[in-house]
Amino acid sequence: MHPLQCILRVQRSLRWEPLTSVSWLLFKICKAHSTLPSTACPSPGQQEDGVRKDFSSRLATGPTFQHFLRASAPQEKPSSPEAEDPPHYLTVDALLGRQRKVYLETYGCQMNVNDTEIAWSILQKSGYLRTSNLQEADVILLVTCSIREKAEQTIWNRLHQLKALKMKRSRSRVPLRIGILGCMAERLKEEILNREKMVDLLAGPDAYRDLPRLLAVAESGQQAANVLLSLEETYADVMPVQTSPSATSAFVSIMRGCDNMCSYCIVPFTRGRERSRPVASILEEVRKLSEQGLKEVTLLGQNVNSFRDNSEIQFNSAVSTNLSRGFTTNYKTKQGGLRFSHLLDQVSRVDPEMRIRFTSPHPKDFPDEVLQLIHERGNICKQIHLPAQSGSSRVLDAMRRGYSREAYVELVHHIRESIPGVSLSSDFIAGFCGETEEDHLQTVSLLREVQYNMGFLFAYSMRQKTRAYHRLKDDVPEEVKLRRLEELITVFREEASKANGTCVGGTQLVLVEGPSKRSATDLCGRNDGNLKVIFPDAEMEDAANPGLRVRAQPGDYVLVKITSASSQTLKGHVLCRTTLKDSLAHC
Repeated sequence: MHPLQCILRVQRSLRWEPLTSVSWLLFKICKAHSTLPSTACPSPGQQEDGVRKDFSSRLATGPTFQHFLRASAPQEKPSSPEAEDPPHYLTVDALLGRQRKVYLETYGCQMNVNDTEIAWSILQKSGYLRTSNLQEADVILLVTCSIREKAEQTIWNRLHQLKALKMKRSRSRVPLRIGILGCMAERLKEEILNREKMVDLLAGPDAYRDLPRLLAVAESGQQAANVLLSLEETYADVMPVQTSPSATSAFVSIMRGCDNMCSYCIVPFTRGRERSRPVASILEEVRKLSEQGLKEVTLLGQNVNSFRDNSEIQFNSAVSTNLSRGFTTNYKTKQGGLRFSHLLDQVSRVDPEMRIRFTSPHPKDFPDEVLQLIHERGNICKQIHLPAQSGSSRVLDAMRRGYSREAYVELVHHIRESIPGVSLSSDFIAGFCGETEEDHLQTVSLLREVQYNMGFLFAYSMRQKTRAYHRLKDDVPEEVKLRRLEELITVFREEASKANGTCVGGTQLVLVEGPSKRSATDLCGRNDGNLKVIFPDAEMEDAANPGLRVRAQPGDYVLVKITSASSQTLKGHVLCRTTLKDSLAHC
């Protein structure tokens, strides 16, 4: 409980509690908060007027109700995460990590991976150290996901494991603090604090700047939480810390939140409304990653291609957002700002040898200017994630997706005409509310018709707060959901094997990531279509230096002759090391 809440409870108790009882409560509060001056803590034996005077003075100098209201009002961001003054009830020293060790554990989507890097960047600047050893951690933070019930159950199970670790903590060491970050903290709030008393702090997706304060409060023995959602927080000034020195790629968050309000989706309620980073801050981050030697960046967002930077007034003209033909939105058409096509163009110019990807898009936001740019620009990968969710127009309408099956199929054909050789991936949900067997068979037929290269398929999991939770009935039995899911997976694999099989006999440009997980004698990388490619670790010619024999290293581009394909992997033998610019001449 927050110190202010404790004091307010004491204030209310003055109506019926003896003053000696009030004095004891204040003493316990002050004892728990070592950052308060010792002179502010009255002893049980003080006189009643002294108690009243001390209580009034402490309340006057402590945080006010307006202090907490300011957190939800738009305000100018500090130039750096540590630049903001500490709250009235904490000292500057209390916000310092004092080299306490933090263990971060990430669950869910790539946005959570990026959030982990943002959270660590903020904590690192406050003097915390990071550890990969759970046993030596002073703070354990779980970055969580709420997209499905199974994801949340994984966290509950993990908390039970960590509870035993916390109970065994030696009294000679700093007490172990455990925090829940991200979507699950945002969705469940009090339930986590009340159900699992060993959770010390909660931080929603927009509250990572507040982690030093939350940890300082938790150090006093109190539970701390900040789950306020923001209309403006993008962490534009926080450079995420790349934790893997051997990484060849990185994710760059360009926008947060989602306005689509699909009836099945919890994201708008756990991550808030859409807001985009300024283009300049994104370009600065991409340049720094290029200078570090990274060869691939993925632009990241919940609805990444609805990006709209309206931070510069001169670009806020009343030009409406262009949508894919036959698609609509669940919100009022947005006006002005720099759009995704502009950002994609600028990012691709930073480093011609750096591949550019983006995820996760919505099919409605693929106007011709975006497709044309992908086709023309050599370092923008010819791979598009096109989440369908269902092949039935009736189910799509219930999902509030803003398109019919026919409009979606027309967009697929248009994309393939605009970008020859494009690789397509998609998301599908099996067993949504009211889905009939005929609806399911329409999804099966869409999988066969489009023949995706990659797919992500899940059984429907109803989430509280969503439109489906309030207005629809989760009436498809669990065993039927699982049976339909298995059928979709089987069909997807069959069709993906055919689609990927067209690569056999051809040459693919592969960005080397490192050794294969299954064989020490093989290397692994990804092609332009984001498919995994396995090939022997052998000497090859360096195309830029004829006669020079080299072995591939992480971050190298190599040409691989494909000899076999499955639904998930390509295999082949390496031809030569090359560059992104020169690769077209060898293909």
